[in-house]
Amino acid sequence: MATHVRNPTESAPPPESEHGTDPGTEHATEEQHVREAQSLDAKSTYEVIRREGQKELERSTDALFWSGLAAGLSMGFSFLTEGILRAKLPDAPWRELVAKLGYCVGFLVVILGSQQLFTENTLTPMVPLLSRKSDTKVGDVLRLWAAVFVANMIGTLLFGLAMAKLAVVEPDIKRALSDIAGEAMRHDWWTTFLHAIYAGWIIALLVWVLPGAEHNKVAVIVVMTWLIAVGGFAHVVAGSSEVFYAAWRGEASWADALAGFVLPSLIGNMVGGITLVAALNHAQATSGE
Repeated sequence: MATHVRNPTESAPPPESEHGTDPGTEHATEEQHVREAQSLDAKSTYEVIRREGQKELERSTDALFWSGLAAGLSMGFSFLTEGILRAKLPDAPWRELVAKLGYCVGFLVVILGSQQLFTENTLTPMVPLLSRKSDTKVGDVLRLWAAVFVANMIGTLLFGLAMAKLAVVEPDIKRALSDIAGEAMRHDWWTTFLHAIYAGWIIALLVWVLPGAEHNKVAVIVVMTWLIAVGGFAHVVAGSSEVFYAAWRGEASWADALAGFVLPSLIGNMVGGITLVAALNHAQATSGE
């Protein structure tokens, strides 16, 4: 059997510990575990969202539209699930708190399914725009907003039509859906606008914290969106399923649905998402640069 003799110029093999493990490897593994256990700092989170936003801005208008349409349809399940829970649960003081968990279903489908939701996009594409302002990026952001918002509205319009005109659910669930829709439209324009600011703020914060959530994404989505529901805050996409349902059934006018709810909710969600989160978090992540 031939024996290999190491050339003096060859590097010696790394020393082993008494247990046969390289101390350097042990240290590297420990360091990796420490880094994995650490929460993302503001700059790391900012960079994750910036890259995601840039990727979205590079998508074609067709791709954005179809993804937005899927999201609009999916968001209808927040309305439907809440209606089912409200109809089936006993009339007790705690019923609303439990029924509002149904509101989370559409958000879970949309976010985990990587569908395009307009209120998420008040934050995500704004980060690459704020990091490197240009006329081209402004145009891309406006294109994304227009495609996604229109698609979301078409999706919720179709979902509301199906719930209102087709024999999809039992009469008791239809009554619960009507009650939910009436509650969404009970406030005046300015109150709805103020409620929408908080909803936009919460959704943008949700997008901001998700990169650090890792294995707890479902819990984070549920808690944050449940807060919107129990707080009675106005989310333009989730709420449009409700008000369009009422309009299709003749329980509200289309003017009330569009001008009284969709418009103030749209403006408020954008104010909350853009100014209170995108701009402030951009400032904290880039300060000192």
